[in-house]
Amino acid sequence: MKYIVGVSDMKLSNVPGDIIVTHALGSCLGVAIHDPDAGIGGILHYMLPVSTFNEKKAEENPLMFGSTGIPLLFEEAYKLGAKKSALRVVIAGGAQVFGNNTDLFVIGKRNEVIARKLFWKNNIMIAAENVGGNIPRTLFLEIGSGTTWITSKGERIDL
Repeated sequence: MKYIVGVSDMKLSNVPGDIIVTHALGSCLGVAIHDPDAGIGGILHYMLPVSTFNEKKAEENPLMFGSTGIPLLFEEAYKLGAKKSALRVVIAGGAQVFGNNTDLFVIGKRNEVIARKLFWKNNIMIAAENVGGNIPRTLFLEIGSGTTWITSKGERIDL
């Protein structure tokens, strides 16, 4: 089965062969996690780095923010049986949407930084990444094999 993760959304699966995909990663960040031993994985697609930006929206949809969405992704994976020590973590996106340096809020970079801070604080290593720049990306995860890849402008890049 193929699961599509929207903006401010996440999907998880424990069915080998399932594909989880999130499209249109510009300044947003996609976080893919996979435990090959348990055969569990998922993708989170978040828009903004920290929930303190808008606490009302964070209550309504914590997946909109890296600071609240990333912990929820891991918690849901653990509920399905994933183990922290076995997880492979991949990130993609975090682009500067406007290639001419007019993105004053630098949302893409800030989205990347909050992920790195949370992972560092929780002793989680990033296994692969494709972040920054000014290109849009689509992130894929295959459950079971743990294969992750992105596509951008018709090109596939394995991570």
